Amino acid sequence: MIEVSASLLSLERENATRTLYNLEVAKINYFHIDVMDGKFVERDTTEIMKDYALTISHISNLGLDVHLMVENVEEFIDEYSMLEPQIITFHIEAVKEDKERVKNIIEEIKNCGSKVGIAINPATSIEEIKEYLKYIHMVLIMTANPGKGGQGLMPETLEKVKELREYVSENNLDIDIEVDCGINNVTAKASIDAGANILAVGSYLTSAENITEAVKSLRE
Repeated sequence: MIEVSASLLSLERENATRTLYNLEVAKINYFHIDVMDGKFVERDTTEIMKDYALTISHISNLGLDVHLMVENVEEFIDEYSMLEPQIITFHIEAVKEDKERVKNIIEEIKNCGSKVGIAINPATSIEEIKEYLKYIHMVLIMTANPGKGGQGLMPETLEKVKELREYVSENNLDIDIEVDCGINNVTAKASIDAGANILAVGSYLTSAENITEAVKSLRE
């Protein structure tokens, strides 16, 4: 089953409540919360994303797909754990120098009752996360460089999706593969064909005239 995680990075604040309602009615699976600290990436979204996450927790029963693009991963796990997110994903690039820290973060997220995701940037190879795959639930493959919404998908990143899908199949691992950046009805098909089963989709949904039809087009 193909799942859709609606990214709120391009959401217009003045229309936020109406758009959130329309997204849920359109039968998305998750709200994708892009937390950026202004250090790991240049943009700082910590305040607005917390506002959106709190709003969603009051008006929706859909799961939060929290994507931490931050240096201090542990701080933000603590901050979001009270909202009981479905998934918390952290970037391996922020912590890869300390393997013990990576393992501790994985356990910390599990102890919150959330699924664990590890994200990798376009320049990061699958090889760098293979040792952790048996401990986690999802890999998020960035299909463009993190930090900005509205970017186009880098086609070469889909080769990593294909490589990872083949690896998890060969090793009987139960891993979801999420793609994030530049996902629309065309790139969604290419991503699904490569092996992705969760689509993080931003402006294609939040700017759509008919969000329900836009969501359907991603799954077709």
